[in-house]
Amino acid sequence: MPPLVEVKNVWKEYDDGQKKIVVLKDINFEMQRNEFVALVGPSGCGKSTLLRLLCGLDRPTQGEVLYQGAPIRVDNPKVTMVFQNFALMPWLDVLDNVSLGLEAQGYAKKDRHAKAADLIDIVGLAGFENAYPRELSGGMKQRVGLARALATDPILLCMDEPFSALDPLTTETLREEVLRLWGDPDLPPEAVCMVTHNVEEAVYMADRVIVFGTRPGRILADERIKLPRPRDRKSPEFYEESDRIYKLIT
Repeated sequence: MPPLVEVKNVWKEYDDGQKKIVVLKDINFEMQRNEFVALVGPSGCGKSTLLRLLCGLDRPTQGEVLYQGAPIRVDNPKVTMVFQNFALMPWLDVLDNVSLGLEAQGYAKKDRHAKAADLIDIVGLAGFENAYPRELSGGMKQRVGLARALATDPILLCMDEPFSALDPLTTETLREEVLRLWGDPDLPPEAVCMVTHNVEEAVYMADRVIVFGTRPGRILADERIKLPRPRDRKSPEFYEESDRIYKLIT
């Protein structure tokens, strides 16, 4: 059986009209099912660009991104994304925002609303089905984004700095929620790839931390986090792991 995801010799360039800008340089790595991978590195090193490539939202200039041995497609419902800025439709209520992907797949309204209502309950928003994004806090909006991403029963969930716009208490709650969902064999997803600037967050949540260098983005290290779960962020071992990742970045 092939890896869940394979990134092979991927380069990504953009043309600003005057010159070509290399964002990613010769990226190679694999992800397996049941893995939680965090991408860390300085701003502008191409982490979010790579995440878009993993979701099929963009294409590499060179190389290939494979999902279960085949080129990733933008219409693959088994790979979904949670965005940093929530990306909710302001004219839709919570129920319709969560069921948006199911509507695109042709689900009947009754069926998609029933599934969306279950997910809204799972992420802790029961009672807010008919609320609009303007009526929700940042943390609640991100829960809606998470429920929407889970609605198609994805195997791979990609998250682009999902907690960076939230207050510390909400961030802590949502981290645990994501870990709970990932760790539950009866709920999606099976694998998670997350972009973060927070090294401690990466060490706390991930099985592997992939460290990127400055632009053009390239992989400096692929570090396996061997700390047992649940992880104690006050332990000397946790501080040692975090310090090791910081040193790789700096």
